[in-house]
Amino acid sequence: MKKALKIIGITLLVIVIVAVLAVGGYVIYVVAEYDRIPDNQKLDVEGGADSGLGTGVEYTAVTYNIGFGAYTPDFTFFMDSGVMSDGTEVTGKLGKAIDKEHVLGAINGASGILKAQNADFILVQEVDTDADRSYHVNELGMLNKALGEGYDRAFAVNFHSAYLMYPLNDFHGKTTAGIVTYSRYNITESVRRSYPVDDGLAKFFDLDRCFMLNRIPVEGGRELVLINSHMSAYDEGGAIREQQLRLLNEVIAEEYGKGNYVVVGGDFNHELADSLGTFPSEQQTPEWAYPLTDDMLAEGFRIVATKEGTGTCRAAEIPYEKGVNYLTVPDGFIVSDNVETISIENIDTGFAFSDHNPVKFTFKLK
Repeated sequence: MKKALKIIGITLLVIVIVAVLAVGGYVIYVVAEYDRIPDNQKLDVEGGADSGLGTGVEYTAVTYNIGFGAYTPDFTFFMDSGVMSDGTEVTGKLGKAIDKEHVLGAINGASGILKAQNADFILVQEVDTDADRSYHVNELGMLNKALGEGYDRAFAVNFHSAYLMYPLNDFHGKTTAGIVTYSRYNITESVRRSYPVDDGLAKFFDLDRCFMLNRIPVEGGRELVLINSHMSAYDEGGAIREQQLRLLNEVIAEEYGKGNYVVVGGDFNHELADSLGTFPSEQQTPEWAYPLTDDMLAEGFRIVATKEGTGTCRAAEIPYEKGVNYLTVPDGFIVSDNVETISIENIDTGFAFSDHNPVKFTFKLK
């Protein structure tokens, strides 16, 4: 009996040592892989657009977070959680898309929606180029092919992560993902700006964030500064988003001070349209839905967003069912006073291809 207990004890000790070494080795790997992308990174601009913009002419811009091709209606994401109206807490399950076919279908569907808008400017977020979570589908290549020629385009890596071994039931894996801007008019310069992110232990597991600043010439010597932005989502208390908004305000105020036109589009991960409680739902208002209002912006700027028709983002801790998931409006535009709003529209896709709906903005430069 003593011999058997000794063998069991040694075996358990070996298992514990191996587990500790494995965990320690993984932590060392994640730390070693961590590398923030440099700020003020100049981006390559591809395409053949060669004309500039005029004043008094209508232009259209569309922003769409395509959710890395994972967020089909049956998908739930492990980092999302919420509370049903009856107090039941719910949490998403999956770390990656259901399968490769779902990803291909979602990106093809999202590409078709974008192409149908025939917009002058297209701003897309959560575009994977090589990621375990999207089965290594080159989503940027699919978008480029679907939208065809006639656009200048610039792509910025938003973040690249080490292999993330969580959730334990469905590893998120290693990811390279970014944002892409398309313009029918000549982009003379495109620059990636790094948003502030958590500088504590969470930085090894949270996502990097950025915005992309594109310069497009306007008659008379000014420029349209077109910014594609994707702010942090998982930021308890909103402290990081406050820092990110401060940086964005500094940049847009400087450009407006030069006499330029400024249009910022994207997923702001704030509530933009005073829509909380607007849409039918069987869930409580999520804690992350912090409002962003005009008085939080640099002087001379306003939010252009709408709660008419539908929300632009669904709660993703449960599968999508109309009238059940909580809807918010974190997608839209921030513009300078020298940009005239003609219309703003949330395009209702039924959340068929993403947990977001695209938003279409029609405007004039004064």
